Amino acid sequence: MTTTTSLLGPLTSPATLAGLDLRNRFVMAPMTRFRSPGGVPTPEVAAYYRRRAENGIGLVVTEGVLVGHRSASHETTVPRMTAGAAEDGWRRVTAEVHAAGGRIAAQLWHLGSEREPVDGYPAWTPATMSTADIGTIVAAYAEAARVAVRAGFDAVEIHAAHGYLLDEFLWPHTNRRTDRYGGGPAGRAAFPAEVVGAVRAELPARMPLIVRFSQFKERDYSARIAASPDELASLLAPLVSAGADVLHASQRRFWEPVFDGSPLNLAGWAKRITGLPTITVGSVGLTRSFPVSESMDRLVAGLTGGDYDLVALGRILLGNPAWVRLAEEGRLDEIRDYDKSHEDTYF
Repeated sequence: MTTTTSLLGPLTSPATLAGLDLRNRFVMAPMTRFRSPGGVPTPEVAAYYRRRAENGIGLVVTEGVLVGHRSASHETTVPRMTAGAAEDGWRRVTAEVHAAGGRIAAQLWHLGSEREPVDGYPAWTPATMSTADIGTIVAAYAEAARVAVRAGFDAVEIHAAHGYLLDEFLWPHTNRRTDRYGGGPAGRAAFPAEVVGAVRAELPARMPLIVRFSQFKERDYSARIAASPDELASLLAPLVSAGADVLHASQRRFWEPVFDGSPLNLAGWAKRITGLPTITVGSVGLTRSFPVSESMDRLVAGLTGGDYDLVALGRILLGNPAWVRLAEEGRLDEIRDYDKSHEDTYF
């Protein structure tokens, strides 16, 4: 049996993230599961998140949770962060995760412009938001943050990645506005920054506010919100000024450099530019060989070198709730390689 404790050691050490104490540096990445009928998390949802926490995840980030506005999504089984039954459901989730010794962040989400499938792929059919629309959505995020605090979450994450609403403003391909919410990087970041500021105002002073961003989109892996470090800096600066405490930099493959001429990945550049703690993510641990492979060496090297502070696991946790514990104990033969069929499971 291969022993991986020495390799995982830096990842399994305790950490403090923007004032929040974590038992280790592993994060569960947000993944939509469609298991909350009417937008209400069930006891099954609570058990799903608890299972990951009790098996070693330091910080659980929920699946995307819709803010309370009718435009956020038409989906009926994606959870919402609204007062009443949904809030009660989330309070049960946070209690279960805390009972297992974990910490949990709520990811607030608005899907963005309407998408209609064409030949199996979504087509953009956007309508320009008015300034009144923008104000309404900002208020919806603020209300969702209030609910998250009442429900017992330890942190809040704002989903500003992968081509959804806030990322539509960050990405010049979809943001063609000529008012103060468009144009250069600072203008494109203005609306997301207003959301960050509104959410920050609803959180206790020591509750971390995480912002997740990406270059790639849901259906366009070559997309870029920033063509250079300078442009990325101009996009991130308003988010930091508005109150972001942590940046969650989403990549398809964490080990890929994001700009020519530097080995740094997206999380590395975000930390270098802003000085904030960052979370890296992207195809971590998808096969059993990962903990003893070159990619693990790169992962640990980036962590110990100060490129990022936490590491998020995504799809591998669908079929392996105990991945962290099994990898730490060297029980690689009990870890199942990721298979797309795992996305249909829920345990």
